[in-house]
Amino acid sequence: MGGFDESVRWLAEEERVRARLRSPGVASAEEVASRSGMEMFNAIFDGELPQPPMGDTLSFIPIQMSPGEAIFQGRPQVRHYNPMGTVHGGWYATILDSAVGCAIHTTLPAGKAYTTLELKVNMVRALTADVAVVRAEGKVIQAGRQVAIAEGRIIGPDGKLYAHATTTCLIFDYRA
Repeated sequence: MGGFDESVRWLAEEERVRARLRSPGVASAEEVASRSGMEMFNAIFDGELPQPPMGDTLSFIPIQMSPGEAIFQGRPQVRHYNPMGTVHGGWYATILDSAVGCAIHTTLPAGKAYTTLELKVNMVRALTADVAVVRAEGKVIQAGRQVAIAEGRIIGPDGKLYAHATTTCLIFDYRA
């Protein structure tokens, strides 16, 4: 499946997810620290915790989380354009950072947190508002006690690759 049919499927899935999500906001430190990464994402998808406001700002939402994997869906818009009339590289980097970082977060136990140490993004195709929807998919390559590595990619419903990334994240004890 690809192209138009896949786009329709993706948009329908997004609507199902949106119906369950709470309004954007910030969870308390206690709500975050007391849950494993997967427990936190399950609470977001169940509407117990708010979805992070960054996605609202940049028109993307979490679609699916599973251990070691994260999928975000975004809608490139004119408000994300650079002066050359295409989506700014910062938009690519932000949705990819969310996907690869959250893929790592899904592997963390309660009381652990992470921060991005390094993010490498290669943009291979321009995005415009003519592309209605894309997905950023992140997957863990390796997760250790203090460092984790993940890779990600932005793809369209037709299977076209728009960007790919790698990240290195530092894992540490969460301090509320």
